[in-house]
Amino acid sequence: MNIAHRLVDYAKRQPNAVAIIEPVPKSSPADKRKYRTISFAELDRDSDRIAAAYVRSGLQPGMRIALMVQQGLDFISLVFGLLKSGATLVLIDPGMGMKPMLKCLDEVRLDGFAAISKVHALRFVLQRLGRFSHAKQNLTVGRRWFWCGLSLAEIRKREYFGPVMIPRDSGDPSAIIFTSGSTGIAKGVLFTHGIFQTQVEEIQRRLGIEPGSVDLAGFPFFGLFNAAMGVTAVIPDMDSTRPASVDPRNILEAVRDWNINQSFGSPALWNRVVEFCERNPDETGSLSTLRRVISAGAPISAKLLDRLKRILHVDAEIFTPYGATEALPVAMISATEILGETVRKTETGGGICVGTSFGTVRWKTIAISDEPIERLEQARECGVGEIGELAVCGPQVTTQYVTRTEANAFAKMRDADGTIWHRMGDVGYLDEKGRFWFCGRKAHRVETADGTLFSIPCEAIFNQHPKVFRSALVGISVAKLKEPAIFIELKPGVEPSDELLQELKSLAKANPLTQRIERIRFHPGFPVDVRHNAKINREQLAEEGRERKF
Repeated sequence: MNIAHRLVDYAKRQPNAVAIIEPVPKSSPADKRKYRTISFAELDRDSDRIAAAYVRSGLQPGMRIALMVQQGLDFISLVFGLLKSGATLVLIDPGMGMKPMLKCLDEVRLDGFAAISKVHALRFVLQRLGRFSHAKQNLTVGRRWFWCGLSLAEIRKREYFGPVMIPRDSGDPSAIIFTSGSTGIAKGVLFTHGIFQTQVEEIQRRLGIEPGSVDLAGFPFFGLFNAAMGVTAVIPDMDSTRPASVDPRNILEAVRDWNINQSFGSPALWNRVVEFCERNPDETGSLSTLRRVISAGAPISAKLLDRLKRILHVDAEIFTPYGATEALPVAMISATEILGETVRKTETGGGICVGTSFGTVRWKTIAISDEPIERLEQARECGVGEIGELAVCGPQVTTQYVTRTEANAFAKMRDADGTIWHRMGDVGYLDEKGRFWFCGRKAHRVETADGTLFSIPCEAIFNQHPKVFRSALVGISVAKLKEPAIFIELKPGVEPSDELLQELKSLAKANPLTQRIERIRFHPGFPVDVRHNAKINREQLAEEGRERKF
Protein backbone atom coordinates (compact mmCIF):
# COMPACT_ATOMS: atom_id res chain seq x y z
CA MET A 1 0.00 0.00 0.00
CA ASN A 2 3.00 2.36 -0.14
CA ILE A 3 1.58 5.23 -2.19
CA ALA A 4 4.92 5.51 -4.03
CA HIS A 5 3.95 2.31 -5.87
CA ARG A 6 1.82 4.48 -8.15
CA LEU A 7 4.94 6.16 -9.53
CA VAL A 8 6.58 2.75 -10.03
CA ASP A 9 3.53 1.51 -11.94
CA TYR A 10 3.52 4.46 -14.34
CA ALA A 11 7.29 4.23 -14.79
CA LYS A 12 6.69 0.72 -16.13
CA ARG A 13 3.63 1.62 -18.23
CA GLN A 14 5.01 4.83 -19.78
CA PRO A 15 8.76 4.95 -19.00
CA ASN A 16 9.69 7.55 -21.61
CA ALA A 17 6.77 9.89 -21.02
CA VAL A 18 7.76 13.21 -19.48
CA ALA A 19 6.88 13.33 -15.78
CA ILE A 20 8.08 16.79 -14.74
CA ILE A 21 8.91 19.97 -16.63
CA GLU A 22 10.39 22.91 -14.79
CA PRO A 23 11.53 26.28 -16.15
CA VAL A 24 15.16 27.37 -16.19
CA PRO A 25 15.58 30.99 -15.02
CA LYS A 26 16.01 33.46 -17.86
CA SER A 27 19.09 35.67 -18.16
CA SER A 28 16.86 38.43 -19.51
CA PRO A 29 13.11 38.79 -20.16
CA ALA A 30 13.72 38.69 -23.92
CA ASP A 31 15.33 35.25 -23.81
CA LYS A 32 13.41 32.21 -25.03
CA ARG A 33 12.35 30.03 -22.13
CA LYS A 34 14.32 26.84 -21.56
CA TYR A 35 13.12 23.88 -19.51
CA ARG A 36 14.49 20.94 -17.58
CA THR A 37 12.60 17.66 -17.99
CA ILE A 38 12.61 14.19 -16.46
CA SER A 39 10.76 11.06 -17.60
CA PHE A 40 8.71 8.76 -15.39
CA ALA A 41 11.45 6.11 -15.54
CA GLU A 42 14.12 8.67 -14.64
CA LEU A 43 12.00 10.05 -11.78
CA ASP A 44 11.49 6.51 -10.49
CA ARG A 45 15.24 5.80 -10.53
CA ASP A 46 16.10 9.18 -9.02
CA SER A 47 13.73 8.59 -6.12
CA ASP A 48 15.14 5.05 -5.74
CA ARG A 49 18.60 6.53 -5.23
CA ILE A 50 17.26 8.90 -2.58
CA ALA A 51 15.42 6.09 -0.79
CA ALA A 52 18.50 3.84 -0.87
CA ALA A 53 20.67 6.60 0.59
CA TYR A 54 18.23 7.17 3.44
CA VAL A 55 17.90 3.47 4.22
CA ARG A 56 21.70 3.03 4.25
CA SER A 57 22.04 6.06 6.54
CA GLY A 58 19.87 4.35 9.16
CA LEU A 59 16.45 5.88 8.58
CA GLN A 60 13.72 3.74 10.14
CA PRO A 61 10.13 3.50 8.88
CA GLY A 62 7.96 6.23 10.38
CA MET A 63 10.79 8.68 11.07
CA ARG A 64 9.63 12.25 10.53
CA ILE A 65 11.57 14.24 7.92
CA ALA A 66 10.71 17.89 7.24
CA LEU A 67 10.84 18.67 3.51
CA MET A 68 11.77 22.30 2.94
CA VAL A 69 12.63 22.59 -0.73
CA GLN A 70 11.24 24.87 -3.41
CA GLN A 71 8.57 23.56 -5.75
CA GLY A 72 10.04 21.65 -8.66
CA LEU A 73 11.74 18.47 -9.74
CA ASP A 74 13.84 18.10 -6.59
CA PHE A 75 10.77 18.52 -4.38
CA ILE A 76 8.78 15.84 -6.19
CA SER A 77 11.68 13.38 -6.41
CA LEU A 78 12.43 13.81 -2.71
CA VAL A 79 8.80 13.19 -1.78
CA PHE A 80 8.72 9.87 -3.60
CA GLY A 81 12.20 8.95 -2.36
CA LEU A 82 11.18 9.56 1.23
CA LEU A 83 7.93 7.64 0.80
CA LYS A 84 9.83 4.71 -0.70
CA SER A 85 12.19 4.74 2.30
CA GLY A 86 9.22 4.47 4.68
CA ALA A 87 9.69 7.94 6.13
CA THR A 88 6.86 10.22 7.26
CA LEU A 89 7.01 13.50 5.38
CA VAL A 90 6.49 16.74 7.28
CA LEU A 91 5.19 19.54 5.05
CA ILE A 92 4.75 23.10 6.26
CA ASP A 93 4.15 26.39 4.49
CA PRO A 94 7.15 28.70 5.15
CA GLY A 95 4.95 31.64 4.25
CA MET A 96 3.30 31.50 7.67
CA GLY A 97 6.33 33.32 9.08
CA MET A 98 9.53 32.26 10.81
CA LYS A 99 8.33 32.11 14.43
CA PRO A 100 5.11 30.15 13.78
CA MET A 101 6.98 27.80 11.44
CA LEU A 102 9.73 27.04 13.96
CA LYS A 103 7.10 26.51 16.64
CA CYS A 104 5.33 23.94 14.46
CA LEU A 105 8.60 22.17 13.67
CA ASP A 106 9.47 22.03 17.37
CA GLU A 107 6.12 20.46 18.21
CA VAL A 108 6.31 17.71 15.59
CA ARG A 109 9.61 16.27 17.00
CA LEU A 110 11.55 15.84 13.79
CA ASP A 111 14.05 13.11 12.99
CA GLY A 112 15.65 15.15 10.23
CA PHE A 113 15.46 17.75 7.47
CA ALA A 114 15.58 17.44 3.70
CA ALA A 115 16.12 21.08 2.93
CA ILE A 116 18.01 23.80 1.10
CA SER A 117 21.31 25.14 2.46
CA LYS A 118 19.82 28.18 4.24
CA VAL A 119 17.46 25.98 6.24
CA HIS A 120 20.32 23.70 7.31
CA ALA A 121 22.41 26.69 8.36
CA LEU A 122 19.58 27.81 10.65
CA ARG A 123 19.01 24.23 11.83
CA PHE A 124 22.71 23.88 12.69
CA VAL A 125 22.65 27.04 14.82
CA LEU A 126 19.40 26.12 16.56
CA GLN A 127 20.65 22.64 17.38
CA ARG A 128 23.59 24.23 19.16
CA LEU A 129 20.98 26.06 21.25
CA GLY A 130 19.21 22.83 22.14
CA ARG A 131 16.44 22.73 19.53
CA PHE A 132 15.75 19.88 17.08
CA SER A 133 18.00 17.58 19.08
CA HIS A 134 16.49 14.45 17.45
CA ALA A 135 16.97 15.71 13.88
CA LYS A 136 19.93 13.60 12.76
CA GLN A 137 18.71 12.28 9.37
CA ASN A 138 19.56 15.30 7.25
CA LEU A 139 19.88 15.82 3.50
CA THR A 140 21.02 19.01 1.79
CA VAL A 141 19.69 20.28 -1.52
CA GLY A 142 22.36 22.63 -2.79
CA ARG A 143 25.76 23.31 -1.29
CA ARG A 144 26.51 21.46 1.94
CA TRP A 145 28.72 23.70 4.06
CA PHE A 146 29.97 22.92 7.57
CA TRP A 147 27.35 20.31 8.55
CA CYS A 148 27.28 16.59 7.91
CA GLY A 149 24.59 14.43 6.36
CA LEU A 150 23.47 13.43 2.90
CA SER A 151 23.85 15.59 -0.20
CA LEU A 152 21.34 15.31 -3.04
CA ALA A 153 24.02 16.13 -5.60
CA GLU A 154 26.28 13.35 -4.28
CA ILE A 155 23.40 10.86 -4.14
CA ARG A 156 22.70 11.43 -7.82
CA LYS A 157 26.31 10.55 -8.69
CA ARG A 158 26.08 7.15 -7.00
CA GLU A 159 25.68 3.91 -8.90
CA TYR A 160 22.10 2.73 -9.31
CA PHE A 161 21.53 -0.62 -7.62
CA GLY A 162 17.84 -1.08 -8.36
CA PRO A 163 14.40 -0.38 -6.90
CA VAL A 164 13.84 0.43 -3.23
CA MET A 165 10.41 0.18 -1.63
CA ILE A 166 9.83 -0.26 2.09
CA PRO A 167 6.44 -2.00 2.51
CA ARG A 168 3.79 0.08 4.25
CA ASP A 169 0.20 -0.69 5.22
CA SER A 170 -2.74 1.54 4.36
CA GLY A 171 -2.94 2.72 7.97
CA ASP A 172 0.76 3.55 8.28
CA PRO A 173 1.69 7.26 8.43
CA SER A 174 2.86 8.83 5.18
CA ALA A 175 2.89 12.53 6.00
CA ILE A 176 2.17 15.22 8.54
CA ILE A 177 0.83 18.30 6.79
CA PHE A 178 0.24 21.51 8.69
CA THR A 179 -2.91 23.55 8.31
CA SER A 180 -2.46 27.13 7.12
CA GLY A 181 -3.29 28.58 10.53
CA SER A 182 -5.62 31.11 8.87
CA THR A 183 -8.27 30.61 11.59
CA GLY A 184 -6.00 29.74 14.50
CA ILE A 185 -2.67 28.11 15.31
CA ALA A 186 -1.43 25.74 12.61
CA LYS A 187 -1.85 22.06 13.49
CA GLY A 188 -0.09 18.96 12.18
CA VAL A 189 -2.53 16.63 10.40
CA LEU A 190 -1.61 12.95 10.14
CA PHE A 191 -1.98 11.36 6.69
CA THR A 192 -1.74 7.65 5.97
CA HIS A 193 -0.82 5.84 2.76
CA GLY A 194 -4.46 4.78 2.44
CA ILE A 195 -5.68 8.38 2.64
CA PHE A 196 -3.34 9.44 -0.16
CA GLN A 197 -4.46 6.45 -2.24
CA THR A 198 -8.12 7.46 -1.89
CA GLN A 199 -7.40 11.10 -2.65
CA VAL A 200 -5.64 10.24 -5.91
CA GLU A 201 -8.32 7.76 -7.00
CA GLU A 202 -11.24 10.08 -6.20
CA ILE A 203 -9.74 13.13 -7.93
CA GLN A 204 -8.79 11.09 -11.00
CA ARG A 205 -12.23 9.47 -11.20
CA ARG A 206 -14.39 12.56 -10.62
CA LEU A 207 -12.43 14.79 -13.00
CA GLY A 208 -11.83 12.11 -15.61
CA ILE A 209 -8.07 12.70 -15.58
CA GLU A 210 -6.26 10.35 -17.97
CA PRO A 211 -2.58 9.34 -17.97
CA GLY A 212 -0.76 11.37 -20.59
CA SER A 213 -2.50 14.64 -19.71
CA VAL A 214 -0.35 17.74 -19.20
CA ASP A 215 -1.03 19.80 -16.07
CA LEU A 216 0.20 23.23 -15.03
CA ALA A 217 0.77 22.70 -11.30
CA GLY A 218 0.14 26.07 -9.68
CA PHE A 219 0.12 24.47 -6.21
CA PRO A 220 3.09 22.26 -5.20
CA PHE A 221 1.11 19.41 -3.73
CA PHE A 222 -0.85 18.86 -6.92
CA GLY A 223 2.42 18.20 -8.72
CA LEU A 224 2.73 15.08 -6.58
CA PHE A 225 -0.77 13.93 -7.51
CA ASN A 226 0.16 14.30 -11.17
CA ALA A 227 3.06 11.85 -10.89
CA ALA A 228 0.76 9.41 -9.11
CA MET A 229 -1.79 9.68 -11.95
CA GLY A 230 0.59 9.34 -14.90
CA VAL A 231 0.16 13.04 -15.74
CA THR A 232 2.94 15.37 -16.86
CA ALA A 233 3.44 18.18 -14.33
CA VAL A 234 4.62 21.52 -15.69
CA ILE A 235 5.97 23.69 -12.87
CA PRO A 236 5.29 27.37 -13.59
CA ASP A 237 7.79 30.15 -12.99
CA MET A 238 6.18 31.59 -9.86
CA ASP A 239 6.50 31.85 -6.11
CA SER A 240 4.01 29.19 -5.03
CA THR A 241 3.61 30.89 -1.64
CA ARG A 242 2.54 34.16 -3.31
CA PRO A 243 0.08 33.29 -6.10
CA ALA A 244 -1.38 36.79 -6.07
CA SER A 245 1.98 38.15 -7.28
CA VAL A 246 2.41 35.72 -10.17
CA ASP A 247 3.44 37.15 -13.54
CA PRO A 248 0.56 35.98 -15.77
CA ARG A 249 2.85 35.97 -18.79
CA ASN A 250 4.74 33.05 -17.22
CA ILE A 251 1.50 31.08 -16.93
CA LEU A 252 0.48 31.78 -20.53
CA GLU A 253 3.99 30.98 -21.73
CA ALA A 254 3.98 27.53 -20.08
CA VAL A 255 0.51 26.67 -21.43
CA ARG A 256 1.56 27.69 -24.92
CA ASP A 257 4.97 25.95 -24.87
CA TRP A 258 3.64 22.57 -23.68
CA ASN A 259 0.06 22.46 -25.03
CA ILE A 260 -1.20 22.14 -21.47
CA ASN A 261 -4.75 20.82 -21.20
CA GLN A 262 -5.27 21.06 -17.41
CA SER A 263 -4.26 23.48 -14.70
CA PHE A 264 -4.57 23.74 -10.93
CA GLY A 265 -4.30 27.06 -9.09
CA SER A 266 -5.83 29.30 -6.46
CA PRO A 267 -8.39 32.04 -7.22
CA ALA A 268 -5.62 34.61 -6.68
CA LEU A 269 -3.62 33.10 -9.54
CA TRP A 270 -6.58 32.99 -11.93
CA ASN A 271 -7.52 36.55 -11.07
CA ARG A 272 -4.08 37.69 -12.23
CA VAL A 273 -4.37 35.72 -15.47
CA VAL A 274 -7.86 37.03 -16.19
CA GLU A 275 -6.91 40.66 -15.57
CA PHE A 276 -3.93 40.36 -17.91
CA CYS A 277 -5.91 38.70 -20.69
CA GLU A 278 -8.70 41.28 -20.43
CA ARG A 279 -6.10 44.01 -20.95
CA ASN A 280 -4.36 42.00 -23.70
CA PRO A 281 -7.08 40.07 -25.56
CA ASP A 282 -4.62 38.81 -28.18
CA GLU A 283 -2.94 36.74 -25.44
CA THR A 284 -6.00 34.56 -24.83
CA GLY A 285 -4.95 32.36 -27.75
CA SER A 286 -2.21 31.01 -25.49
CA LEU A 287 -4.94 29.24 -23.50
CA SER A 288 -6.50 27.49 -26.49
CA THR A 289 -5.36 24.00 -25.43
CA LEU A 290 -6.62 24.33 -21.86
CA ARG A 291 -9.72 22.21 -21.30
CA ARG A 292 -9.85 21.67 -17.54
CA VAL A 293 -9.17 24.35 -14.91
CA ILE A 294 -9.23 23.51 -11.22
CA SER A 295 -9.47 26.32 -8.68
CA ALA A 296 -9.15 25.56 -4.97
CA GLY A 297 -7.84 26.87 -1.70
CA ALA A 298 -10.53 29.48 -1.17
CA PRO A 299 -13.99 30.29 -2.53
CA ILE A 300 -13.88 31.69 -6.07
CA SER A 301 -16.51 34.26 -6.94
CA ALA A 302 -19.05 33.72 -9.69
CA LYS A 303 -17.82 36.95 -11.29
CA LEU A 304 -14.29 35.59 -11.58
CA LEU A 305 -15.58 32.25 -12.88
CA ASP A 306 -17.56 34.05 -15.57
CA ARG A 307 -14.59 36.21 -16.57
CA LEU A 308 -12.31 33.15 -16.64
CA LYS A 309 -14.71 31.19 -18.84
CA ARG A 310 -14.77 34.06 -21.32
CA ILE A 311 -11.01 33.78 -21.98
CA LEU A 312 -10.94 29.97 -22.19
CA HIS A 313 -11.87 27.72 -25.10
CA VAL A 314 -15.60 27.18 -25.49
CA ASP A 315 -15.16 23.49 -24.59
CA ALA A 316 -13.16 24.21 -21.43
CA GLU A 317 -14.67 23.69 -17.97
CA ILE A 318 -13.73 25.03 -14.57
CA PHE A 319 -14.09 22.94 -11.43
CA THR A 320 -13.95 24.08 -7.81
CA PRO A 321 -13.20 21.24 -5.37
CA TYR A 322 -14.13 21.78 -1.74
CA GLY A 323 -12.33 20.42 1.29
CA ALA A 324 -9.68 21.19 3.88
CA THR A 325 -6.25 19.94 4.88
CA GLU A 326 -8.00 17.47 7.19
CA ALA A 327 -10.47 16.23 4.57
CA LEU A 328 -9.89 16.45 0.84
CA PRO A 329 -11.63 16.04 -1.54
CA VAL A 330 -15.09 16.42 -0.02
CA ALA A 331 -17.20 17.92 -2.80
CA MET A 332 -16.97 19.58 -6.20
CA ILE A 333 -19.01 21.68 -8.60
CA SER A 334 -18.46 23.01 -12.11
CA ALA A 335 -18.57 26.62 -13.23
CA THR A 336 -21.36 25.75 -15.65
CA GLU A 337 -23.58 24.66 -12.76
CA ILE A 338 -22.63 27.67 -10.66
CA LEU A 339 -23.26 30.24 -13.39
CA GLY A 340 -26.34 28.51 -14.72
CA GLU A 341 -28.25 27.79 -11.54
CA THR A 342 -26.71 28.79 -8.24
CA VAL A 343 -25.24 32.23 -8.90
CA ARG A 344 -28.43 34.19 -8.28
CA LYS A 345 -28.99 32.49 -4.95
CA THR A 346 -25.38 33.23 -3.95
CA GLU A 347 -25.66 36.90 -4.90
CA THR A 348 -28.78 37.30 -2.77
CA GLY A 349 -27.21 35.81 0.34
CA GLY A 350 -27.88 32.09 -0.08
CA GLY A 351 -24.26 31.03 0.42
CA ILE A 352 -21.86 29.41 -2.04
CA CYS A 353 -22.82 26.03 -3.49
CA VAL A 354 -19.82 23.67 -3.37
CA GLY A 355 -21.68 20.83 -5.08
CA THR A 356 -22.30 17.20 -4.27
CA SER A 357 -19.99 15.00 -2.23
CA PHE A 358 -17.44 12.59 -3.64
CA GLY A 359 -18.64 8.99 -3.66
CA THR A 360 -16.52 7.91 -0.71
CA VAL A 361 -17.68 10.78 1.54
CA ARG A 362 -20.61 10.77 3.95
CA TRP A 363 -21.69 14.10 5.38
CA LYS A 364 -24.32 15.81 7.47
CA THR A 365 -24.91 19.18 9.07
CA ILE A 366 -25.22 19.34 12.85
CA ALA A 367 -26.29 22.07 15.26
CA ILE A 368 -23.49 24.62 15.66
CA SER A 369 -21.45 24.24 18.83
CA ASP A 370 -18.07 25.48 20.00
CA GLU A 371 -17.79 22.63 22.50
CA PRO A 372 -16.28 19.14 22.06
CA ILE A 373 -18.66 16.44 20.85
CA GLU A 374 -17.43 12.97 21.70
CA ARG A 375 -20.08 10.95 19.87
CA LEU A 376 -22.03 11.79 16.74
CA GLU A 377 -25.36 10.83 18.29
CA GLN A 378 -24.87 13.62 20.85
CA ALA A 379 -25.22 16.18 18.06
CA ARG A 380 -28.56 17.23 16.61
CA GLU A 381 -28.71 16.73 12.86
CA CYS A 382 -30.02 19.73 10.94
CA GLY A 383 -32.82 19.53 8.42
CA VAL A 384 -32.67 20.45 4.75
CA GLY A 385 -32.00 24.18 4.38
CA GLU A 386 -31.06 24.67 8.05
CA ILE A 387 -27.64 26.21 8.62
CA GLY A 388 -25.40 24.03 10.73
CA GLU A 389 -21.82 22.81 11.01
CA LEU A 390 -20.63 20.34 8.37
CA ALA A 391 -19.29 16.96 9.55
CA VAL A 392 -17.75 14.40 7.18
CA CYS A 393 -16.31 10.91 7.21
CA GLY A 394 -14.67 8.71 4.58
CA PRO A 395 -11.38 7.03 3.66
CA GLN A 396 -9.84 10.39 2.65
CA VAL A 397 -10.76 12.04 5.96
CA THR A 398 -7.90 12.26 8.46
CA THR A 399 -8.50 10.99 11.98
CA GLN A 400 -6.16 13.01 14.18
CA TYR A 401 -3.88 15.95 14.78
CA VAL A 402 -0.43 14.96 16.03
CA THR A 403 0.46 18.44 17.25
CA ARG A 404 -1.88 20.65 19.27
CA THR A 405 -3.61 17.37 20.10
CA GLU A 406 -6.10 19.13 22.36
CA ALA A 407 -7.80 20.20 19.11
CA ASN A 408 -8.83 16.59 18.44
CA ALA A 409 -11.61 16.84 21.03
CA PHE A 410 -13.09 19.84 19.19
CA ALA A 411 -12.69 18.49 15.65
CA LYS A 412 -13.24 14.72 15.88
CA MET A 413 -16.17 12.57 17.00
CA ARG A 414 -17.12 8.91 16.65
CA ASP A 415 -20.35 7.31 15.51
CA ALA A 416 -21.91 4.10 16.84
CA ASP A 417 -19.71 1.99 14.54
CA GLY A 418 -16.52 3.66 15.78
CA THR A 419 -16.03 5.63 12.54
CA ILE A 420 -14.29 8.96 13.10
CA TRP A 421 -16.06 12.03 11.74
CA HIS A 422 -14.33 15.36 11.18
CA ARG A 423 -16.03 18.64 12.02
CA MET A 424 -15.02 20.89 9.13
CA GLY A 425 -15.37 24.14 11.03
CA ASP A 426 -17.52 25.37 8.13
CA VAL A 427 -21.17 26.33 8.43
CA GLY A 428 -23.84 25.99 5.79
CA TYR A 429 -26.76 23.81 4.78
CA LEU A 430 -27.67 20.86 2.57
CA ASP A 431 -30.33 21.45 -0.08
CA GLU A 432 -32.93 19.07 -1.48
CA LYS A 433 -30.44 17.92 -4.15
CA GLY A 434 -27.88 16.88 -1.56
CA ARG A 435 -25.56 19.81 -2.27
CA PHE A 436 -23.76 21.76 0.45
CA TRP A 437 -24.07 25.55 0.53
CA PHE A 438 -21.09 27.13 2.30
CA CYS A 439 -22.00 30.10 4.51
CA GLY A 440 -18.59 30.74 6.08
CA ARG A 441 -16.30 29.54 8.81
CA LYS A 442 -17.86 28.72 12.15
CA ALA A 443 -15.26 30.95 13.84
CA HIS A 444 -16.35 33.88 11.65
CA ARG A 445 -20.03 33.91 12.57
CA VAL A 446 -21.14 36.96 14.52
CA GLU A 447 -23.55 36.27 17.36
CA THR A 448 -25.46 39.36 18.34
CA ALA A 449 -28.34 40.09 20.70
CA ASP A 450 -30.67 39.85 17.68
CA GLY A 451 -29.34 36.58 16.24
CA THR A 452 -26.43 35.09 14.32
CA LEU A 453 -24.95 36.53 11.15
CA PHE A 454 -22.84 34.42 8.77
CA SER A 455 -19.99 35.86 6.75
CA ILE A 456 -20.62 34.64 3.19
CA PRO A 457 -24.34 35.54 2.93
CA CYS A 458 -23.82 39.01 4.42
CA GLU A 459 -20.75 39.80 2.36
CA ALA A 460 -22.54 38.78 -0.84
CA ILE A 461 -24.94 41.70 -0.43
CA PHE A 462 -22.13 44.27 -0.29
CA ASN A 463 -20.10 42.54 -3.02
CA GLN A 464 -22.85 43.27 -5.54
CA HIS A 465 -21.95 46.96 -5.51
CA PRO A 466 -20.00 47.64 -8.74
CA LYS A 467 -17.23 49.48 -6.90
CA VAL A 468 -16.63 46.80 -4.23
CA PHE A 469 -13.86 44.25 -4.77
CA ARG A 470 -14.65 42.26 -1.61
CA SER A 471 -16.01 42.69 1.90
CA ALA A 472 -15.51 41.07 5.29
CA LEU A 473 -17.95 40.63 8.16
CA VAL A 474 -16.47 40.90 11.64
CA GLY A 475 -17.79 41.17 15.16
CA ILE A 476 -16.79 44.22 17.19
CA SER A 477 -16.96 43.70 20.94
CA VAL A 478 -19.20 46.16 22.72
CA ALA A 479 -19.29 45.37 26.44
CA LYS A 480 -20.21 41.66 26.55
CA LEU A 481 -21.96 41.64 23.19
CA LYS A 482 -20.74 41.86 19.61
CA GLU A 483 -21.96 44.23 16.98
CA PRO A 484 -21.63 43.30 13.31
CA ALA A 485 -19.36 45.41 11.16
CA ILE A 486 -18.29 45.29 7.53
CA PHE A 487 -14.89 46.15 6.10
CA ILE A 488 -14.91 47.11 2.42
CA GLU A 489 -12.00 46.71 -0.01
CA LEU A 490 -12.70 48.70 -3.16
CA LYS A 491 -11.72 47.83 -6.70
CA PRO A 492 -8.42 49.23 -7.98
CA GLY A 493 -8.70 52.89 -8.86
CA VAL A 494 -11.83 53.49 -6.76
CA GLU A 495 -11.48 56.00 -3.96
CA PRO A 496 -13.54 55.97 -0.73
CA SER A 497 -16.11 58.76 -0.37
CA ASP A 498 -18.97 59.76 1.88
CA GLU A 499 -21.34 59.29 -1.05
CA LEU A 500 -20.15 55.70 -1.57
CA LEU A 501 -20.44 55.02 2.15
CA GLN A 502 -24.07 56.14 2.13
CA GLU A 503 -24.77 53.91 -0.89
CA LEU A 504 -23.41 50.91 1.01
CA LYS A 505 -25.44 51.75 4.10
CA SER A 506 -28.59 51.98 1.98
CA LEU A 507 -27.71 48.63 0.40
CA ALA A 508 -27.40 47.10 3.86
CA LYS A 509 -30.70 48.51 5.08
CA ALA A 510 -32.56 47.17 2.07
CA ASN A 511 -31.77 43.50 2.81
CA PRO A 512 -33.01 41.53 5.85
CA LEU A 513 -29.65 39.75 6.13
CA THR A 514 -27.68 42.97 6.56
CA GLN A 515 -30.13 45.55 7.87
CA ARG A 516 -28.62 45.28 11.37
CA ILE A 517 -25.15 46.20 10.09
CA GLU A 518 -24.52 49.89 10.68
CA ARG A 519 -20.75 49.89 11.06
CA ILE A 520 -19.03 50.10 7.65
CA ARG A 521 -15.37 50.94 7.13
CA PHE A 522 -13.17 51.12 4.03
CA HIS A 523 -9.89 49.20 4.07
CA PRO A 524 -6.91 49.68 1.70
CA GLY A 525 -6.18 45.96 1.39
CA PHE A 526 -7.31 42.96 3.41
CA PRO A 527 -4.79 40.76 5.25
CA VAL A 528 -4.99 37.31 3.64
CA ASP A 529 -3.63 33.81 4.19
CA VAL A 530 -0.11 32.97 3.05
CA ARG A 531 -1.00 29.73 1.27
CA HIS A 532 -3.54 30.96 -1.30
CA ASN A 533 -3.56 34.75 -0.79
CA ALA A 534 -7.35 34.57 -0.71
CA LYS A 535 -8.67 33.72 2.76
CA ILE A 536 -9.35 36.95 4.61
CA ASN A 537 -7.90 37.27 8.11
CA ARG A 538 -11.07 38.49 9.77
CA GLU A 539 -9.53 38.18 13.23
CA GLN A 540 -6.99 40.86 12.33
CA LEU A 541 -9.69 43.06 10.84
CA ALA A 542 -11.76 42.72 14.01
CA GLU A 543 -8.76 43.81 16.05
CA GLU A 544 -8.32 46.84 13.79
CA GLY A 545 -11.99 47.64 14.29
CA ARG A 546 -11.61 47.56 18.07
CA GLU A 547 -8.53 49.76 17.99
CA ARG A 548 -9.67 52.39 15.49
CA LYS A 549 -13.40 52.18 16.11
CA PHE A 550 -16.08 53.03 13.57
